[in-house]
Amino acid sequence: MFITFEGLDFCGKSTQVKLLEKYFKSENKTVKIIREPGGTKISEKVREILLDRNNFEMSDETELLLFTASRIQLVKEVIIPNVRKNNVVISDRFHHSSIAYQGFGRGIDLEFVENLQAFAIKEARPDVTFFLDIPVETVVERKAKVENSELDRIEISQTNFYEKVRDGYYYLLNKDKYIVKIDGTLPVEEIHKIIIDKIKEI
Repeated sequence: MFITFEGLDFCGKSTQVKLLEKYFKSENKTVKIIREPGGTKISEKVREILLDRNNFEMSDETELLLFTASRIQLVKEVIIPNVRKNNVVISDRFHHSSIAYQGFGRGIDLEFVENLQAFAIKEARPDVTFFLDIPVETVVERKAKVENSELDRIEISQTNFYEKVRDGYYYLLNKDKYIVKIDGTLPVEEIHKIIIDKIKEI
């Protein structure tokens, strides 16, 4: 299976990825965990450029193309080879992030962004995408608990940016039927149970 997690920053994706990894290992499955941007030697170098908050002069278009370049490398080098071996691949973000963040958040032409992502992922479409939905107010609350110096270039974005990104995820929810929306404000274990139930159903 190829499973992806999506949502606004601080929605709890990484926690759920770890719990799901633990579940699959208990079922004696081989699991490959990846993150975006990153996951390969080249992609991790791109990640450093993308998330470095000192790169404030980066244009929105450069941001989109760097995310996509990192993704192409990840698809070819990690995702497709592992899925072909019948391993479980779990990704913390994937192509939906670019549509929500760069298409809606940054306002880049949506058709172009979607076509670019289709080119990037080719046959590597997720079997299921879990969208952990939280209000933007929750993003603000959770972000306030983190030292400002620890926030990356995307995480320092303003509230109105996150409102647009959330709109993007709702657009995707209506478009791609394999996206499962979960209330990200629920207790961690409750979210995990919903995810496991859905995995079993699939």
